[in-house]
Amino acid sequence: MWGDHVANLKKLIYFLNQLEKMKIYYKLNKVRNEAIMVEVAVPGQRWEIEFMEDGTIEIEKFISDQDFYDSNELDVLLRDFSD
Repeated sequence: MWGDHVANLKKLIYFLNQLEKMKIYYKLNKVRNEAIMVEVAVPGQRWEIEFMEDGTIEIEKFISDQDFYDSNELDVLLRDFSD
């Protein structure tokens, strides 16, 4: 059991070291009980990479539409995403 967790931890550490080597900003987060999330911000994109307890890796990429909005968009965001 511990062998698998050590291998998964090595994957995570290797990836973090690569990000640091390439001077790519990241932060760690934990959203699910069975995963560690690496949040990466690069120009025009944001990535959420989850290293799962079972060894799988899930990657979600959020890519900018290159549009910029003025302060009126704040009301739209609040209206569209409130309960």
